Amino acid sequence: MALLDAFSDLTDPRRPALVEHHLLDMVGITLCALCAGADTWVDVAAFGRAKQDWLQTWLVFPHGSPSHDTFGRVFAHLNPDELARSFARWVAALQARLPVPDPAPLRIRAIDGKQSRRSHDRLYDQPAFHMVSVWASETRRILANQAVETKSTESTAIPLLLRHLDVAGCLVTVDAMGGQRAIAHQILDQGAAYVLALKENQETLYQEVVDCFAAQAQDDQVQVSQDVQSGKAHGRVERRAATIITDDPTLAWLQARHPWPGLQAMGRIAAERRFPDGTVQRQTRYYLLSLPLDGATGNRAVRTHWGIENSAHWILDMAFGDDASRVRVGHGAANMALLRRLVLNVFHQDHAKPGGVKSRRLQAGWDLAYLLHLLALLADTAP
Repeated sequence: MALLDAFSDLTDPRRPALVEHHLLDMVGITLCALCAGADTWVDVAAFGRAKQDWLQTWLVFPHGSPSHDTFGRVFAHLNPDELARSFARWVAALQARLPVPDPAPLRIRAIDGKQSRRSHDRLYDQPAFHMVSVWASETRRILANQAVETKSTESTAIPLLLRHLDVAGCLVTVDAMGGQRAIAHQILDQGAAYVLALKENQETLYQEVVDCFAAQAQDDQVQVSQDVQSGKAHGRVERRAATIITDDPTLAWLQARHPWPGLQAMGRIAAERRFPDGTVQRQTRYYLLSLPLDGATGNRAVRTHWGIENSAHWILDMAFGDDASRVRVGHGAANMALLRRLVLNVFHQDHAKPGGVKSRRLQAGWDLAYLLHLLALLADTAP
């Protein structure tokens, strides 16, 4: 039951006189079912029926296992903000208990959003659910989440997400949607540094940063740090050349035209991919930095940012079917998205079984001993 302590303060949205199934029982069944390969409320209810005798050894079950309609109704009305706070509290407890490596790694907090594409409902003009998450690079965990309000953008959700997150001493990396002065101010006020992507959505600033790098290429007096990294993956050869401008006169010129809080460097990553068929893809990206990082560290920070895409968002789609999910009634999409991310954290923490997350989810459904191992990982780190 320590597993459910993290969720003990959730407010049951139902009228007490009509309650037949305990809320924490339903949360426990759902977490077990998601670990064991369930992706819909029908799947969750089927798991509850199939494993009812086993589940009753630690859950109450006063009226048997709930139906899929009951799961759908309850999670459609459950407050997702409360569930998000429970999620963050659980992960904070996990982070606090992890040993600190020596030497301490660069602690990057990558912020990025993901849409559950098929959660939209055209009949009621309801857009697909969109959530912004924070990824801890050194522990490979999703730390916290914030839903993007309807008809809003990630730039409004990021300040709310940061407000309840301890980022002191970390390097916060954000894609171009979060490249706002107010967000840069907030990151600095919370004791962190930033690497903010810059794109054409800030047309004048973007073009003048591009011009700074063009001028730097012609002027040996401009202070820069450079680094080149290359590697081979998935049959392609990748090369990433980083250039960081820390030249005071250049930065002072840019600040006079576009005052930016805490700006201490500008970065450029020139990426090249060569495929076996001879195709070559090239992309150049620009960044604003609040630390005068050297080229190697800047290159690593930008590369590490994409861990949230490769190790979180991609796995949510491939192993959990997040993009294909049709859970969409009320708060159902938000709550299911939060629980998927919590279970993903558990699988990132687990080293008992080989294979990918999708394979290990199936194994948890087949092997109750392995499922108990996963539940122990949840319970041992509950606050």
